[in-house]
Amino acid sequence: MNHGICKLSIVPLRLEDSDRSEMISQVLYGDLFELLEATKKWSRIRLTYDSYEGWIDNKQFVNLTKNEYDSLNQLSTKLSTNLLDIITTATNELLPISLGSNVAVVNFLNHSFDGAINDSNFSKSTIIEIAHLYLNSPYLWGGKTPFGIDCSGFTQMVYKLNGIQLPRDASQQVTEGEALSFIEETEPGDLAFFDNEEGVITHVGIIMENNQIIHAHGKVRVDHLDHSGIFNNERQMHTHKLRVIKRIV
Repeated sequence: MNHGICKLSIVPLRLEDSDRSEMISQVLYGDLFELLEATKKWSRIRLTYDSYEGWIDNKQFVNLTKNEYDSLNQLSTKLSTNLLDIITTATNELLPISLGSNVAVVNFLNHSFDGAINDSNFSKSTIIEIAHLYLNSPYLWGGKTPFGIDCSGFTQMVYKLNGIQLPRDASQQVTEGEALSFIEETEPGDLAFFDNEEGVITHVGIIMENNQIIHAHGKVRVDHLDHSGIFNNERQMHTHKLRVIKRIV
């Protein structure tokens, strides 16, 4: 058994094999992964979607054979599009799942789902529509859901719901796409990246119309973007220094 699938709604992916370890990301319902090593309680995994690695509790996933994994991995992805949806188990128990969960696997898990799924017809304008679903979600380091999300988890999930794959971290996402020279060249849906005093990319947000940006900082919020960076409308100050703007699609 070298593979697995998440059978619960939101499972922490930890830096080390301990409940006290830092949560570096989250594994959502239906996520597939490779098992890299295991202890009695924990397994180190590599997520299929973005190759992100970390530790997950052995009680929180289902082991897969290679054939089962290959079969599930070949299914067309179907993502839930409501903030909160319900899966019904074989014993008629209710399992809440979050926005962006992969419901293509329900039959394999002997579950049922009759909620809304993402539309495969991509339009760049829908990036902003999806982004607004996360508005006011609290900031959570490692989070990927409307109940807690970090800046790169936000951009990754918004793009994922639009059928576009991004790496997990801002420092990885900045390597994607085409760099733009000026804010005036941007389109809604482009990504803006910000660095710290050491020049390390530490923040990312999604550009909107009228020099606005939606990003996760304290909460998912809308602020003003200029050539210096993000101007926080509530605090009346710049909070992030602009490094580069990228067009992904």
